[in-house]
Amino acid sequence: MKSQEPQRDEEKGRVLLFRPRVPRARNDNLRRPGSFRSPVADLSKYEQRREEESYRQRMINNLLAFAVLSVIVYCGIWLANTMAQLRADQDCVLTGRTNCAPIKVPPAPR
Repeated sequence: MKSQEPQRDEEKGRVLLFRPRVPRARNDNLRRPGSFRSPVADLSKYEQRREEESYRQRMINNLLAFAVLSVIVYCGIWLANTMAQLRADQDCVLTGRTNCAPIKVPPAPR
């Protein structure tokens, strides 16, 4: 029966080479480093606008964007103020006070 001891060349172990599992692309052989072709067609056909029309359209877009942002900021400020008022009213009620939210009653006619 042979001994189970490792032989002299197996004492240090074996080195296994691992290769990445990335599949090769089918067109790897077709690519050449010097032949770069843009995937986008020529864009010069879009550069033929008149400067006045472009300026007018940009100003209209700027005004619309300003209006939309102004509405968003106004809504944000209104929401923050409403939340602060509700919190103040809730704190007043939770501390046990009365008359936390004053009720506006029109004055009685004389």
